[in-house]
Amino acid sequence: LVVDNSGSMGRKRPSVNKSALDLIQASNSQDEAFVVNFSDEAIIDQEFTSDVNKLREGLSHIEAKGGTALYDAVAASADKLAAEAKRPKQVIILITDGEDNASDYNLEQTIRRVQQLSGPVIYTIGLLFGDEDMSRSEVKEARHALEMLSSETGGMAFFPKNIEQVDQIAAEVARDIRNQYTLGYHSTKPTTEPGFRRVEVRAEGKGQGKLIVRTRTGYFPVARVVKQPEAAEKK
Repeated sequence: LVVDNSGSMGRKRPSVNKSALDLIQASNSQDEAFVVNFSDEAIIDQEFTSDVNKLREGLSHIEAKGGTALYDAVAASADKLAAEAKRPKQVIILITDGEDNASDYNLEQTIRRVQQLSGPVIYTIGLLFGDEDMSRSEVKEARHALEMLSSETGGMAFFPKNIEQVDQIAAEVARDIRNQYTLGYHSTKPTTEPGFRRVEVRAEGKGQGKLIVRTRTGYFPVARVVKQPEAAEKK
C-alpha cells in the first residue's frame, strides 16, 4: 500500500485508510502487505504483515505535509518487494491526489525500474476531483502518469469522482487481484540478448466477440548466472 501523505491529502486520508483496510480484509487472509506513506520522501510505516491492526496503525501515521515524491515511492516499493516479498504474486496499490513534484526518478525511469525487476502489477487510484490548486493541464498530466504506471505493468487506473467512490474501487481491485491467471512461455531469444521484450496476448472465444486481455506490456530478460563449484582447499 503506497499512499500519498502530502499536504493536500489531509481531509481525504481517513476515507482512504478505511478503503485500503477494506481491500486488505477482502483479500486472502494469508496475504502480506506493507505500508508506505510518502510526501517529499517515502517512509515505511509498517513492514510486511498479515495483521490488519498493524496495517491500520501504519496507515494512521498521517502528517499530510510537503510535496509528492510519487515516482521515488513506487520505485522504492518495487525494490522492497523484489528483495523481501515471500509471495510470487506482487501488487502495488498507489493512492494519490496529485502530480509528482519531488522525485529524483521520472515516469519513464520508474516504469523501467519496475520492468527490470519483473516487478509488481500497479493499481493506481487518482483522487483528482475538486482540486482547485491544480490546473487542467496538471490534472491531465497526473492522470496520464497514473495510467502509464498501471497499463505498462498490467494493472488498472481508477479515477473516482468523489471520495465516497474509493471504497467501491478498493473492492473492485481486491476482486481483480484474486481473479488473475499466470501465463508463461519460453522465448526463442537467449536471455543474454539485451533489450525490452514486448509481449502481446490475444484471446479468442467462439461467439464471444472481441476479447481484451490485460497484461504487462513486456519484460527485460534476466540472465541466469551459473555458479561455478569452489575449488577444494589444498592441504
